[in-house]
Amino acid sequence: MRYLSSIVFTLLAVAVNAQTYPDKPVTMIAPFPPGGSVDLVARAVAQQMSETWKQPVVVTNRPGAGGNIGAEAVARAAPDGYTVLIGTTALSSSPALYSRLSYDVTRDLAPVSLVVTMSNVLVIHPSLPARSVKQLLSLSKAQQGTLASASAGVGSSNHLALVLFNTMTGADIAHIPYKGAAPAVADVMGGHVAMTFVPIAAAVPPVRANRLRALAVTGIRRSPTLPDVPTIDESGVSGYEATSWNALLAPRATSRELVQRINAALVESLHAVKVRTIITSAGADAVGSSPEQLASFLNEEIVKWGKVVKAANISPE
Repeated sequence: MRYLSSIVFTLLAVAVNAQTYPDKPVTMIAPFPPGGSVDLVARAVAQQMSETWKQPVVVTNRPGAGGNIGAEAVARAAPDGYTVLIGTTALSSSPALYSRLSYDVTRDLAPVSLVVTMSNVLVIHPSLPARSVKQLLSLSKAQQGTLASASAGVGSSNHLALVLFNTMTGADIAHIPYKGAAPAVADVMGGHVAMTFVPIAAAVPPVRANRLRALAVTGIRRSPTLPDVPTIDESGVSGYEATSWNALLAPRATSRELVQRINAALVESLHAVKVRTIITSAGADAVGSSPEQLASFLNEEIVKWGKVVKAANISPE
């Protein structure tokens, strides 16, 4: 009887918590540095969710280890709805990439909603004598593996875009990981690295200022933000597609009631005009999904990018 009473008390406490949630600030962990597309999307939805809840949603950047430091922090957090993760495509490559990952993506994180999907854009330093993907491939062949591409980290969407590019073209372009898209782009602009596959949001200002040259986007369709830039597929690499995404997740033991409340606030935020304007200007598409749809999507992405990681024999650097 005492055990049964304990269970009833716990269930009642969870129900009361869900009804009053949130009654204090919520922390949204972004696993990459400020200034990149992940940070931009996180801050846009966090601000709108703050207005909906009348409680602050504070974005905290926890970069490192290809997004795993931030993801692990959420996986290990209390399942009370007050710590959530703005996850990235890196979540789908990490299970194959890290043999001793300190958390399990599907076991330790609860899907809340897909937030956005976006294409990256292949950009190079303007001094590089290439104005198309075809010319870049010729240059890569001529320079015999000396070209290098920067990324936001091992297993990040821009790293995976490079791996897929090398695999489908036979190119031998080296990889240089950074701790986020912003420093990677900065070093390409500075001429320290030849190229990168970068989120469109981070590429548009330097491309328009002629500090970077855009060769192609990684999605299957052209981006409205860069309508004159072809896709890699139409540039001669038939079937190429590497779309990145951001999703909201919580600690696995978070109650369904809390997950649904967070989901409702997130999806509502994506309908706000100012949020959609920010997301569109970043070259992304607002999505919004059910927790179940995100769970299915995440499983598919883990299979897809797991195969790419294993085929290319990628390991943490």
